[in-house]
Amino acid sequence: MKEQEIIELLLQKNEKGMDALLKHYGPLIRYVIAPVLKNEQDREDCLSEVAMKVWEKIEQFDRQKGSWNAWLTAVARNTALNFSRSISRYDIAEELSENIPSPELSAEEEVIRQEQQEAVNLALRQLSSKERMLFYRKYYYLQSTAQIASELGMTERAVEGKLYRLKKQLRNTLGGEVHE
Repeated sequence: MKEQEIIELLLQKNEKGMDALLKHYGPLIRYVIAPVLKNEQDREDCLSEVAMKVWEKIEQFDRQKGSWNAWLTAVARNTALNFSRSISRYDIAEELSENIPSPELSAEEEVIRQEQQEAVNLALRQLSSKERMLFYRKYYYLQSTAQIASELGMTERAVEGKLYRLKKQLRNTLGGEVHE
């Protein structure tokens, strides 16, 4: 079944679309969530959650903004990160103080954050596609250096060296610190 057929079935809320999504894109989704969630049961629960998010938000997919694979991997990654955060909330038993500041950003902080994000995106677009993909694999998809090295046919040391040089280059482009 082709990508467009799966999307159409999902848009029609046809359950065959969900089956096709999991059959054709389940391995990709698992690949994206694996570095974020170490526990196998958590990964399976997250896979189900990703599938439900795709089902619920398929109308938000816009081919003009990016490819199906990019949208799907972004949904998978964000769902896995949120899933991981929710797990860690239950793992930590802390007593909350009434004096804890709000986690929400002020209007000024939000503007600054958006400007910083735009600067980082511009700096990343200046990298070659191979450099950008290496950077995304490590810092966006949270893949281990060993996994990246294995899949790219490189040594771990070579991957670490390239990442070091990329961070240095981004630091120079952005005129400050690049945080991992």
